[in-house]
Amino acid sequence: MENGEELKSLVKRHSRGNRTPTAIPRVGLMYAERTTEPTAGMTEPIMCLVLQGAKAITCGENVLHYATGSYFVASIEVPVFGRISEASHVKPFLGVSFNFHPRQIADLVIEMPEMDDPEFLCGLGVSPSDPQLEDAFLRMLRLLDRPDEISIMAPLIEREILFRLLQGPQGAKFRQIAQVDGRQSQVRRALAWIRDHFTEPFKVEDLAQMTGMSISVFHRHFKAATTMTPIQYQKRFRLHEARRRLLETPGDAAGVAFAVGYESASQFSREYARLFGLPPARDASRLRAKASAHSASETSDDTEKKIEFAD
Repeated sequence: MENGEELKSLVKRHSRGNRTPTAIPRVGLMYAERTTEPTAGMTEPIMCLVLQGAKAITCGENVLHYATGSYFVASIEVPVFGRISEASHVKPFLGVSFNFHPRQIADLVIEMPEMDDPEFLCGLGVSPSDPQLEDAFLRMLRLLDRPDEISIMAPLIEREILFRLLQGPQGAKFRQIAQVDGRQSQVRRALAWIRDHFTEPFKVEDLAQMTGMSISVFHRHFKAATTMTPIQYQKRFRLHEARRRLLETPGDAAGVAFAVGYESASQFSREYARLFGLPPARDASRLRAKASAHSASETSDDTEKKIEFAD
């Protein structure tokens, strides 16, 4: 990375914890001094550029690894597990995240030549970065030291970043996002319906009809985009939602099971353990203990940093 050292310096200097929102719209910083266990979450339209260290994303049976000099793209909302796989106090994990909106991409695509893209695309991908993209991010992060320029300069650089991404190896994903009536947009409509009605049973043919596709075509596009079938997606979303609720309401695993759409508490417990490695109550207790220990560690780290600064 030609501009790697300055980019890393900017991220280190402006980070305030593991994830830091910035004054630049849609731009965030990532910093971690230790590796992590897999953490459940939902993707969103986002790209993440790694400046140092490495991370892994697991979606269904697929595992994507991205490290220094590469970037991850998510163009669709799917439940995943993410973990920082390479980080230390000496060489922390450093990265930049950038959220994007379909309308921004559509405005650019109109001005660019048409390209033939694959019909079936996965909604997640990893590619090596390039000097032009890294240079655009460097100029974007330099604005953190010149906040008065953000309102004028950030939109211009953001447009350049999107242009570089459209021209890069993940460009087809971005072009699909821009197609309001494209197959991926239709799949996203089905995904949104499943998430909004995740406790309800459904028929795949109804989802196919909703998206204007035949059942077979819908199945192929859905599986290509998410690596899951619609039923698997709903189940995975239910379990991720159950885990979130268990952390908020400890001791009520059966109640949570019924609340997220399960009719059998024992089935819920089996499927939960299969996905997360422990039964619901034990997993929630472990996560709460880990969160408490991490919070205490951060408080200790902050105290040490204040002492060092004072010295």
